Amino acid sequence: MSMDFNLFMNDVVVQARKEIVAAGYDELKTPEEVDEVLNRKGTTLVMVNSVCGCAGGIARPSAAHAVHYDKRPDNLVTVFAGQDKAATEKARAYFEGYPPSSPSFALLKDGKIQTMIERHEIEGHEPMAVVTKLQEAFDKYCEEV
Repeated sequence: MSMDFNLFMNDVVVQARKEIVAAGYDELKTPEEVDEVLNRKGTTLVMVNSVCGCAGGIARPSAAHAVHYDKRPDNLVTVFAGQDKAATEKARAYFEGYPPSSPSFALLKDGKIQTMIERHEIEGHEPMAVVTKLQEAFDKYCEEV
């Protein structure tokens, strides 16, 4: 029995995209989309998505749960590392002072990075610990809704 690896990975990518969109995040697939959204006034949470286990088991569930809170970003968006490479590279240009990391979360205000939750703060941690980190950032930088 043989398995087509590319077909398998396509299924994983499709599922990963569906999960984050279902959580209320808009996909940014081009550098132009990234610039348009990240230059908006207000707060924007960028979830850098990936196909790794910590993205599926920790980051995406945390992204979905964290936004059910009194304070939250004005914009929820995602770029997909390894898939939408130009969009991800453009988004990472906004994350000044932080090395590339996926999965990760970046919180921007008026186009400027405020804080980041990097892979090392996600991988090996419980989803609720990541939710807490996200909500602490929301408390600090976001308005009540």
